[in-house]
Amino acid sequence: MKKMFLASSFVDVADLFLKFTEGKCAGKTVTFIPTASLVEEVKFYVETGKEALEECGLIVDELEISTASYEEIDSKLKKNDYIYITGGNTFFLLQELKRSGADKIVKEQVSSGKIYIGESAGTIVMSRNIEYVKDMDDFTAASNICSFSSLGMIDFYPVPHHTNFPFKESAESIITSYSANIDLCPISNAQVIIVNGGESEVWTAET
Repeated sequence: MKKMFLASSFVDVADLFLKFTEGKCAGKTVTFIPTASLVEEVKFYVETGKEALEECGLIVDELEISTASYEEIDSKLKKNDYIYITGGNTFFLLQELKRSGADKIVKEQVSSGKIYIGESAGTIVMSRNIEYVKDMDDFTAASNICSFSSLGMIDFYPVPHHTNFPFKESAESIITSYSANIDLCPISNAQVIIVNGGESEVWTAET
């Protein structure tokens, strides 16, 4: 059964992750993929996400899929207990997931029940097609992307950072442009989409 924790900003909902895992994540290993951040100027969320995972008791095993061999990608994604993909540029992330073959391994592992943690781009890429986030991410960062068809592990379309600076306007633009055509699920930095099998719900962190 698919189990996914799809966030906008992991550090803001780390307490909910402890609830999601029923406090059983301490000592577990997580494959941490920062690839989406490589083409971004702002990338502080990579370190804050990693630190939040460590504070939850997880052992972080970083995997840069844009440079790693297929053997290393295959080994780490299958060996570790969880998979975590950070935020950044969704189009560059999808390009590298497909180019490296990591997309198929991630889908296989998540389908078999391995917990998946997505943050922003890592959340969006689980949808069927990422074209809808062109107002939020620069698609020209992925010069070799062949199509916007994505991993298709969820049948809705997350809109991260809803109401949060500096993405407030771009999130609203996506909602205005696409809400009539696809099933959007806007979440703020304080919210997370919980996926259990074919069911999903939004949790909100206490403030």
